[in-house]
Amino acid sequence: MRKTDWYVIQVQVGREQKACEVIRLVCGVASRPSTRQQVGERTLLEECFSPTYAHRRKVKGEWIEEELLLLPGYVIAATRDPWALSRIIYKAPEFTRLVTVGKTFVPLSADDRSWIERWTTEGDRTIPISFGYKEGDKVVVTDGPLVGHEAMITRVNRRKRVAHLEIRAGQLTIRTTVGLEVLPKPDAW
Repeated sequence: MRKTDWYVIQVQVGREQKACEVIRLVCGVASRPSTRQQVGERTLLEECFSPTYAHRRKVKGEWIEEELLLLPGYVIAATRDPWALSRIIYKAPEFTRLVTVGKTFVPLSADDRSWIERWTTEGDRTIPISFGYKEGDKVVVTDGPLVGHEAMITRVNRRKRVAHLEIRAGQLTIRTTVGLEVLPKPDAW
């Protein structure tokens, strides 16, 4: 029996949540994650979600926390049979296309999947804010999901409090951002 992999589905930007609902609907999965459609001996769609990340910004002198899309224009579907999923979502009334490399469906890389799984749970796919400090040209992350994953960071925007990352699905590279608070170096206190 094949293991469940996470596949990336391209959707219209701004309609990620709606696309997840439509994909669940055409696959016959109820909105509750515990109810799943059985196809023979296996589950066709285990989960469909659009991951988000926590972010803080200042509005009129007040800090507000918000959730922003981790992968704008993409959703993730957990399935064992990408061919069957592709045939079913082809009938969806929303634009949905399983990402391929040539004619092969390529799952999200194991490193990126484990990184998302480590910081989120089924039903709550929000990645928390990371905290760190700047040391020379490098950012040292001290707390949060980016600890030990500083190599994923391609750029840091301290004013907007985000780190720019690259997530890989086969040969496809998705550039995204996550929340990162860059604080003064601890020994400077």
